[in-house]
Amino acid sequence: MKKLIYYNAASDLEYEKQLLKQWGITDLTLECVNETDPKRITDDLRDADGAVVIYDRIDKEVLTACRRLKCVSVPSIGYNNLDVEAATSLGVCMTHAPGYCEEEVAEHTVGLLLSLIRKIPYYDRNVRKGIWDPAMGYPVYRLRGKIFGMVFFGHIPRLVAPVVQALGMNVLVYAPTKTREELQAFGCEKADTLEELFETSDVISLHCPLIRGVTEHLVDENLLGKMKESAFLINTSRGEVVDEKALVKALKEHWIRGAAVDVIENEQKAESELFSLEDNTVITPHAAFLSEDSLLRVREMVLQQQIQCLIAGKRPDHLINPDVKKIREE
Repeated sequence: MKKLIYYNAASDLEYEKQLLKQWGITDLTLECVNETDPKRITDDLRDADGAVVIYDRIDKEVLTACRRLKCVSVPSIGYNNLDVEAATSLGVCMTHAPGYCEEEVAEHTVGLLLSLIRKIPYYDRNVRKGIWDPAMGYPVYRLRGKIFGMVFFGHIPRLVAPVVQALGMNVLVYAPTKTREELQAFGCEKADTLEELFETSDVISLHCPLIRGVTEHLVDENLLGKMKESAFLINTSRGEVVDEKALVKALKEHWIRGAAVDVIENEQKAESELFSLEDNTVITPHAAFLSEDSLLRVREMVLQQQIQCLIAGKRPDHLINPDVKKIREE
């Protein structure tokens, strides 16, 4: 009998149990472990064959100590909390859930765009305080003819592009792996450099993964300083992609007109100086992924990956580390 532990990743596994019954899987047990002490993770996972984690760090030390672990899954697209190199060397499969919430994040991105441009949250806060003044706050401009800049061009930006184009915006994309012809097929233009994108765009939307040493603090004080004073920044990727201190400075000193973020650098404590900036900032609690549909989809995807590895003995479909040569044996 194999054991799959959901570590700080679930409180109710009834849906997963229904899926196992539906699929005829009888040799896999599921267990929830919710632990506030990060030092306990090795002991808690020592007898697990598989693990599902969200934010907890699975590194070489954990993988070496937990010798039964064959598969670690994250119910997300990003996986910066996983030591992929160590897992590959030890024969541990690591999986994620690409595409499970791409429609939701695309919708949220457009929602943040309109919230900024039309000052909807700002108006709402002030009307509730008894202030009825449509001219309050920063100037509003029409979107038609403006440039919507996107950093990278995966599945989510491809869903965003036609919506903002329908609003009359021109789409400019910085995506080093995409050719000019590939982007033109979606009606988008290619920016050769990040500097070009930031200098030219009226709205910039971030859609890049967090890669330590590569995209960490990709948007820094230098890039923010190149933006138009009338421009907006939207971040639905990862908080650490933006140097938050630099963004706060840019907003306080009005280098840019506003920002909307679904992610912050310190989400574990939910603390940010951005919270104090109400006039030109919109913040949501890392909710872009969320819908009833996406939650069910990601739970199903995660369980499928674990079954493929632990029960069928196959390489999971959504391997983060496809270079793993042989799955670890007990």
